[in-house]
Amino acid sequence: MTLKNQAINQALEGNWESAITINKTLIKENSDDLDALNRLGLAYTITGKLKEAKSAYQKVLKIDPLNPIALRNLKKLKEKGFTVKANQASYTRLKNNFLEEPGKTKVVELVNTAPPKIVEAIRTGQSVNLLIKRLKIFVLEDKEYIGVLPDDIARRLIKFIKGGCIYDAYIKSATPHKVTIFIKEVKRTTRFKDQPSFVFTGDNIFALDKNGKIRAQVESQRLKDNAAIDEEEEEQDASYSEEE
Repeated sequence: MTLKNQAINQALEGNWESAITINKTLIKENSDDLDALNRLGLAYTITGKLKEAKSAYQKVLKIDPLNPIALRNLKKLKEKGFTVKANQASYTRLKNNFLEEPGKTKVVELVNTAPPKIVEAIRTGQSVNLLIKRLKIFVLEDKEYIGVLPDDIARRLIKFIKGGCIYDAYIKSATPHKVTIFIKEVKRTTRFKDQPSFVFTGDNIFALDKNGKIRAQVESQRLKDNAAIDEEEEEQDASYSEEE
């Protein structure tokens, strides 16, 4: 896992002192790392080190005077009613939003993402909307286009959403050319009571193969899982047709 991913994960888990240490290491390696500076500003804010937080955001603005994250957070720090306690509570909720549950949650990298200027304005933990359109699922922040779910995931979720299931989605990470979201099932209808929203395909184990034999076994299981998904979707298509 890269240092950047470690920094993000430590923040999501609420390990703010560790997040500070990792982001400071990243900044030593590259003093112009705007993402690390913004994350450092957030970690300092949560831990009550407001002077250090302001300094981190000010360093961002020296490099990028129009950086939306630094501008927004620096403005918040200067507000008269700002309190560290309230800010901590908001990030406790953020942490809870990202709790993973097998079959009910999934981290997804979007495709065809919006221009960097739009992506740079979104933040981790921000709620986004899932909109079905032309057999695809578009991801929107308010009414602003952010990106699209990969076709295989969209195809499966469209079945569930049209069947009455409900999902929440949040920004997990965002860089100018890459956006990942966290999708969470919040309601599953009786129709799909025995069908998980997200099916494990073995991809994580696949990467651990060393001698070729395990790789073949995992790939075989992945193909079986995908075949099961396709068969399940065909059955659902037939049932929808009957209802119509």
